[in-house]
Amino acid sequence: MIIIQSYPVAVLLCLLTMLCWGSWANTMKLTNRNWHFQLYYWDYSLGVLVFSLLFAVTFGSTGHAGRPFLADLGQAFSVNILRAFAAGALFNLANIMLVTVISLAGMAIAFPIGIGLALVLGVISGYITHPIGNPWILFAGLACVVLAIVLDGKAYSLIPSTSTKSVARGIFLSILTGIFMGFFYPVLVSSMTSNFQYPEIGRLTPYTAVVLFSSGLLVSSFVFNTYLMYKPLTGESIAARDYFLKGSLRDHFLGLLGGLVWCLGFSLMNLSAGKAGPAISYGLGQGATMVAALWGVVIWKEFRSAPASVNKYLVAMMIFYLGGLSLIILARN
Repeated sequence: MIIIQSYPVAVLLCLLTMLCWGSWANTMKLTNRNWHFQLYYWDYSLGVLVFSLLFAVTFGSTGHAGRPFLADLGQAFSVNILRAFAAGALFNLANIMLVTVISLAGMAIAFPIGIGLALVLGVISGYITHPIGNPWILFAGLACVVLAIVLDGKAYSLIPSTSTKSVARGIFLSILTGIFMGFFYPVLVSSMTSNFQYPEIGRLTPYTAVVLFSSGLLVSSFVFNTYLMYKPLTGESIAARDYFLKGSLRDHFLGLLGGLVWCLGFSLMNLSAGKAGPAISYGLGQGATMVAALWGVVIWKEFRSAPASVNKYLVAMMIFYLGGLSLIILARN
């Protein structure tokens, strides 16, 4: 299988992860106005699994390092298979909440608060599992990220057209998103080998782990997404037949594309973890918050009704987020 051999390359791939994770949700924003996010999510879930399989049978089965995908799957202990599958289900619960918040409050709120909190929790738990990097620099970076989250929440509360109830709901759901999303990655890491060149017996290479993770995501959608179709947190209930009757080919394609883009980023992050360590690779990948916030502010104009004073909070949020990410990169040196 193809593995990453240098730290600079690992950082570059983590930055690509950041771009993928911060941009995939644009595909949902581009769908038809009547194409509810729950319907979009079926295609997104399928797109994640399709890409993970393609990645595993190509890059994951090429070269002399590690174990080929099918051989790795065949030798894996059942407990590690279950861990990777469960990590996908846990992530899916968080991600469906994230998509709900995007629909309710926009990308510039859902990502900085939800994913920012997930970054903090994920880096802390990742460092506890694999303590790679300078802890003082690493946690100073996390402190900057926490401050950026607070500033973004303040900016959101200044939007005059948003009721107090909607502000509270958007922030509350974003916090729940961050809590669930912050803990899925350590579960996945516990199923993976720490040495990609010479994988441990019974554990998974990153390619196999991502396929099992993606399977858990798709299967759990039949529970989580189906529930939200009939008992949505926002909007009206949706019939299953609407997926076949209301969506255009463009809507379905955008959902699949969103899943492909997200899974590309996730796969690159897992490969980078072998050289950068799980805490740093996950932390850099979650820099997607900054990318998504820029999309929300600049392209989708999610703060257009806010007073001019909101700009100072948004600028400060970006500065602290960039500073936090820079410190996370430096923590490995």
